[in-house]
Amino acid sequence: MQEATIVIPGELPDLNTIIDASKAHYICYRDMKKKYTEMVAWLAKGKGRFKKIDLNITWICRSKKKDKDNIAAGIKFILDGLVMAGVIENDGWKQVNSFRHDFKVDKNNPRVEIEIKEAE
Repeated sequence: MQEATIVIPGELPDLNTIIDASKAHYICYRDMKKKYTEMVAWLAKGKGRFKKIDLNITWICRSKKKDKDNIAAGIKFILDGLVMAGVIENDGWKQVNSFRHDFKVDKNNPRVEIEIKEAE
C-alpha cells in the first residue's frame, strides 16, 4: 500500500481568519488561498500519485486558544494543494475516501503533519 507524509511548518489559517479575509475583500481571500495552496503543493511534490486516499491530519498548534473546528478548516488548502501537486486527480468523493483529525499542542514548533494512505 502506497503511503506518504507531508509536514507543513507553522499553522494554516483558521476558519475565522478565512471568513475575515473573504469579508474584507475577495482579493484578500484569493491571495490567502493561493499562498497556502501553493505551499502545500510544493511540500507535496514528488510524494507520488494516489487514486483514492485516506488522510490522517495532526494539527499541532501553538496553544489551545482556537476551537478545533476552526483549525480543521485548513483542510481546504491541504486538499487543493494535493490536487495542484498532482498527488490526487481531484478532491471529490472518488479521490478522497476519508480524513481524520487529531490535535496536539507544541508552542515551540507548531505544524501540520499529514499522512496520506492509498484507500482500499
